[in-house]
Amino acid sequence: MKSLRDVLRARYGLLTFGLSLCLAVGSILIPSRPAWAGLEIESWQTENGALVLFLESRNLPILDVNVEFPAGSGRDEPGKEGLARMTLRLMRKGTIALDEHRISEELAGIGAQLSGNIDLDRGGFALRTLSYPDDRRIALGVLRDILASPSFPQSVLEREQARSIAFLEERQTRPSVIVNQTFRKELYGDHPYAATGTGDPDTIAALTRDDLLAFHRRYFVANEAVVTIVGDVSRDEARRIAAELTADLPQANEQLPELPAVPQRAESTEVVIPHAASQAHVRIGMPGVRRGDPDYFSLWVAVQILGGSGMTSLLNDELREKRGLTYSAYSYFSPYSRRGPFVITLQTRKDQAWEALDVALSTLEQFVADGPTEAQLHAAKQYVIGGFGLNIDSNAELADYLAMIGFYRLPLDYIDRFPDEIENVTLEQVRDALQRRLTPSRTVTVVVGPTARP
Repeated sequence: MKSLRDVLRARYGLLTFGLSLCLAVGSILIPSRPAWAGLEIESWQTENGALVLFLESRNLPILDVNVEFPAGSGRDEPGKEGLARMTLRLMRKGTIALDEHRISEELAGIGAQLSGNIDLDRGGFALRTLSYPDDRRIALGVLRDILASPSFPQSVLEREQARSIAFLEERQTRPSVIVNQTFRKELYGDHPYAATGTGDPDTIAALTRDDLLAFHRRYFVANEAVVTIVGDVSRDEARRIAAELTADLPQANEQLPELPAVPQRAESTEVVIPHAASQAHVRIGMPGVRRGDPDYFSLWVAVQILGGSGMTSLLNDELREKRGLTYSAYSYFSPYSRRGPFVITLQTRKDQAWEALDVALSTLEQFVADGPTEAQLHAAKQYVIGGFGLNIDSNAELADYLAMIGFYRLPLDYIDRFPDEIENVTLEQVRDALQRRLTPSRTVTVVVGPTARP
């Protein structure tokens, strides 16, 4: 498959080192100021209700387009876990006009790249193509077909089911998978966020073509779509692109139901699953924050101090540096439309599992009770702000970030405001948020590897 760089070289003779480097990373070149400063993001709705976010960038002849829907794995029905992911996978395996081979040929011929994206809340596609009219017409035409008229061929469904089942049967023996799946089930119970997204062999085998058609009809609708366009096109061209991509999508007959709130846990739970692996895999956590949460920035800084910055975190200091119990330990939040998980994760030798777990829990408890120091807070702010630009230093990454902003209806200046929001977090805010939002006496702990506590 040709890359965008290969196509440009062959067609236009663009061989300089500078352009090659830009294409490799998709960089937006904004000298002498941060990459996120003063982004002129525009937004509007199409006539059929799709939300559009647009950022013009003329430095390279490249266009990035994301189209997303509330079609994440949190929408899987009980007994049909894996449906959202399978629907997204098969959408690009054939449409009414194009079979899967033709789709691949059309995109490969112009060096375009198409990927499916899915998490608990969102499902959709990201397209990267050259911005020249003929190239983008072909690429956008393929994406339009995939979005509006997937055919879900029965033979392809059966093939992909067989592949998924074989993959899942092998994967479910891995301790890292076992600990993650068990943690989600224990943390979320009957809530849709308990879904891992992949399903299991039984639920995948039970999926039918009618299931995929129904899921597509219900969730891939124009008035729930979020279209993100970043790159070498004008506003008028972006308006036409968004309108054409969503023109053939149906309208939802009724508003989609919101996912239920995540209930507060009443007590701690500890699950131990013996495994032959030499390492113990440990997860500790509780429901955390949602997108747009008023405590988000305070807790985001806090989690960097606890375990978010790798070798300089409190968890790493206590577990690795002082006791040699693990190579690394991390903590993080995964915010969604409802409260995503707060997680502490580590690996250690099985004979050290209980000591490592007790140290991790006591570190969390002390951190929640006392909060960070001023010095720790300052260092964490510098780390977060300094690293933020690396997350949005390409058109594709900006398109992903804008897709998140659009889906969760965050302010359009969210990227510009992010450094200031972090810088303005106070020690009192961090301590207050920790004590209100993290409760060490109500954690879920899963340990895969050793037998029960001695």
